Amino acid sequence: MAKKENIEIKGHDGPARLGEIGEMKTPTILDAKSMKICPDEAMAYDVPLSLAEWSVEKTLEKAEEYKNSFKIEDTFGVVHGAKYSNLRVECAQNLEEIGFKTLIIANADELVRRPRDIAEILSDLRESISPNTALCFPFAEASFIPVLSYMGIDLFSDAICEFYSYLNIMMTPGSSYNLEKYQIYQLEQKELFEYNKKTMDLVTREVRENIRNGTLRNLVESLSCSSPQNMSLLRVLDKNHSDFLEKYTPLY
Repeated sequence: MAKKENIEIKGHDGPARLGEIGEMKTPTILDAKSMKICPDEAMAYDVPLSLAEWSVEKTLEKAEEYKNSFKIEDTFGVVHGAKYSNLRVECAQNLEEIGFKTLIIANADELVRRPRDIAEILSDLRESISPNTALCFPFAEASFIPVLSYMGIDLFSDAICEFYSYLNIMMTPGSSYNLEKYQIYQLEQKELFEYNKKTMDLVTREVRENIRNGTLRNLVESLSCSSPQNMSLLRVLDKNHSDFLEKYTPLY
């Protein structure tokens, strides 16, 4: 993805952001193979503080080292910090100072299984960095995109579409199905990949229109009725982060 412009926010629905990056409307799905990611120091999620601090330190060193070897406006900085929200914020703010305007959340596959952590880390990040900085959450199922968008995530990737196609898993806007157990369609791997991409495209279009109409919260609540994952995250957000949710919510 070539991003020659910063994200321009056109509207809010709670923390959710309706934006534009050049001609691209956000929230949206990116082609994972076209994403240029700055070298970083990967680290597991559930590690001691000292290891997480080392990962952040080395990630920032690599970002400084390599920033002149690529177009920084076209490149994703990686937000490390493991399970420590303060380290995530520190890493993101330093990446912004280096010049990155688009940041990708590390350990996303772990975060989606931890509603308290994802609520704390994403809300702290969104409130601590510039509104002109776009956040990317890779590897999110289609059904999880609305609540992540509600928290202020701007970008997603289609990497999960290809991965699920190898596992014979079909994504719908509200759920995911193993086609060996739920014989909804008989699709080849390539066909399933394309189907999953179309599902994610549909979901992000639905999210954008709900932000535009001020009804994203309604969509998130309706999806939570059939998804324990969405329900748990929404409950944590309402209980522990109500100020964050209400910051951009209009009063009637």
